[in-house]
This record gives sequence, C-alpha cells and structure tokens, in this order.
Amino acid sequence: MTHRDNKKNLTAVFVLLLSGFWASLGFAQTNIDSVRLHRAPDHTRIVFDLPAPVDHKLDKLANPDRIVLDLLDASLGFDVNTLDYASSPIANIRVGKHSDKTRVVFDMKNGVRTRTNLLKPIEPHGWRLVVDLFDSELQSAAKTSPEPVKEKEAPSEPRLMVVAIDAGHGGEDPGARGPSGVYEKTLVLQIAKKVEKQVNDQAGMRAVMVRDGDYYVPLAERRRIAREDHGADVFISIHADAFTDARANGASVFALSSSGATSARARYLAKIANESDRVAGVYEEEKDDSSLLSVLADLRMNGSMAGSLYLGRQVLGEMGKVTKLHGNRDRVEQAGFAVLKEPEMVSILVETGFISNPKEERNLRSSAHQSKLARSIVNGVDAYFRNHPAPHSWYAAQRREHGEQYRIQPGDTLSEIARQYSVSEQAIRSVNALNGDRIVVGQVLKIPGS
Repeated sequence: MTHRDNKKNLTAVFVLLLSGFWASLGFAQTNIDSVRLHRAPDHTRIVFDLPAPVDHKLDKLANPDRIVLDLLDASLGFDVNTLDYASSPIANIRVGKHSDKTRVVFDMKNGVRTRTNLLKPIEPHGWRLVVDLFDSELQSAAKTSPEPVKEKEAPSEPRLMVVAIDAGHGGEDPGARGPSGVYEKTLVLQIAKKVEKQVNDQAGMRAVMVRDGDYYVPLAERRRIAREDHGADVFISIHADAFTDARANGASVFALSSSGATSARARYLAKIANESDRVAGVYEEEKDDSSLLSVLADLRMNGSMAGSLYLGRQVLGEMGKVTKLHGNRDRVEQAGFAVLKEPEMVSILVETGFISNPKEERNLRSSAHQSKLARSIVNGVDAYFRNHPAPHSWYAAQRREHGEQYRIQPGDTLSEIARQYSVSEQAIRSVNALNGDRIVVGQVLKIPGS
C-alpha cells in the first residue's frame, strides 16, 4: 500500500469519526429529571422542568380518552408513578421510550380541554413545559360554583359579613423559601386555613377561601373570586416576607396606593408580588387588564382605600400584641399591589413575618403561633366591622340593639367619633353624661344605637 493510499484511508477514517461526532451532537437528547403536578378546582397542571427548550407534540385520542405527549429528542429520568393525580381526571400515566422521542400517555377518566406552553426561565425556575388539562364545563361548573351570597338568601335578616382569605402564591409560584427549606406558599396556606376557621367561629361573619390547596390563582382572578363569586366585603391576602439579610424581622400590613409607594420597601414588595403571574406561568389572556382597572378604580377606589387603611390599622395593632412589627412601625404602608386593585372591596395584604429569618421561620411553622396570628387578624377585622357596620348586617343589628363602646385614641374628637358612628354629638354626650366636648385618651364612651 502506497503512502498516498494510507493518507486516503486516514482521511476517510477521520471524516467518518467527525461525521459520527456531529451526528452524536445532533441526536443528543435532553434529560428531564423533574416533573410536578398541581391540582386546582377546575384543571390539572403538569410541569416538566427542562435544562433547555424541548420541542413537543400533543394529541388527544378518544375511545378511550387519552392525551399523548411526545417530547422530541428528550429522555425522561423521572418516575411518573410518584405523582399524586388521584383527585384529577387522570386515570394512569404511561411512558414509552423511542429512538428520537419520549412518549407520555395520560389515560383519562373523562374528556378534558388541553393547553401547553413553553415557559422561559424566571426565578426560581428554569425552562418549563406546562401541560394544562381543563375539566369539562359540566365538571368545572359543579366544582367551582360559588356559594350563594347571604344577603341575597334572606334580605329581611341581618346578613353575615363576608371575609375573603387569599393565601399568597401557590402551585408553580412557591414564594420565598426559608432556611429549613419550607416554602412561603405552604406556611401562608396553613395560616389562611386557621383564619378561615376562626372567622367562621366568630359571630357576624363568614369566610371564603380564594385557594384551599397547592395550586396557583392569577392575581386578577383572586379579586374576581372574592368579589363576584362571593360578594366579599373584605379581602385579606396573606404572605411571609423575605430579605437577603437574615436579621430582618417583623410583621407588616399594606394597602393599595393610587399615588406611588410610601417607601422603597413597599415598592419592592409590590414589584415582587406583581410578578407572581409570570413565575406561575399565567398565559397572556389571563393577565390583569390594568388599564381598564384603573378606570374603574378612579370611580370607586377612594372609599374602599380609606376603609382599607382603617382595617389595616386595626389588624396591625392586633398583630403587634402577638409578634414584633417590622421596624417597630405601627403604620400601614401603601404600594401598587395588583391583588388589591378591587374598587368594591376593602383590601389589605398582610406580611406575617420574615420567612428568611431563622427565628421567625420557626415561629411561622409553629401551629400555636399561626393560631395567634390568625386570631390577631380576625380581631382586627371584627373591630373594623364594629366601627363600620354595613347596612342590614349582623353588626348593624347589634349596634341598634345594644349600642357600642369606643376607647378614645390620640387625636380623636367628639365630632369625628359621631361622624364615624353616624350618630349625633348630643346623643353621645347624653348617654355618657358629658357636659362639653372634652374627652381624654383611654376614656371609654358608650355609643348610642343609630
């Protein structure tokens, strides 16, 4: 064999090796080793965590009902049998491996609507492929139909005040993470459920939960559920704060602002809270129409905003009795929180403490401390309803029957108290044997029935 032949053979071998190398790169498969499933009242969300974008194809088959998802040039290193889909329309999940794809088959108990979305990275997530299986309209209506609003059931009877309790984050939006690894979404749901129970145990009010499980509800939908579905009078969004400095501590209460944030911290918290839809992977058509909302807000926001600030002060004062307040400040801060932008509801956002602080995280995980926080929130709400009894409500009936008592706070005047309770100054003077307008801080006045 000549030197020229050897050279040709070596060249051929090199070309074959090089072509094999590039071919192996071209057919290198993405490995998917994390899958999550969240069950909401009207749909099931399956999330595939991806190290890089993956092409996919989804088909629906009938007789029997199946959803077939092909993950192209990808392998699945996750055991789907560990997913909890017992409460979903999924009967079984099967995985098949092919040379150029992985096939995931969802055997369904009944038909569903499907939607997929490839989500770009956003903290704390990387690339995600989301598959949503929406229940049939009949099933969805049966599961999500709201309870009748009390005031419509029996208008001749005093109605219960409705308190909507919104556990922040949920599902694909975990919120902040504490030193022990616990997520904000988990702790605030536990606290929210305790608030729900205590509200329902309290005379004159009843609770509705915006979410009662580990699933995400878009911000605009949270307001809609509270006001349109349940006719809520008060909306309370419950969160746990976080900061890079683990020494940060204390609870806070926030209300909506129509003219900018009252502090840099309030502005930052509103920015983080308003990104929840993006973190959770909310589709474009589900996002909040803030321009339309601002028009509505201009019409009716002023009254609800003043009420929100009053409610916030009551809740903050009660929370200060059971936990440290952030910066020892007893002032309600304001910022543009999207979840509070409902002009027909009195709405506040409660930060129950810093989950990033090891001591406060331990407290927030404590069932006893959660119950104390819940009681402080309910006490604040009760004080708000007593001082602002809605017409035809249980609180209004109680005032008519028994009157009311009020403890004088710094800055109070007799005329302001009379306006607050919709009674005359002379009526207050008469039942309290006052000769003039002089009142002192700490003095308790009896408020006559209006």
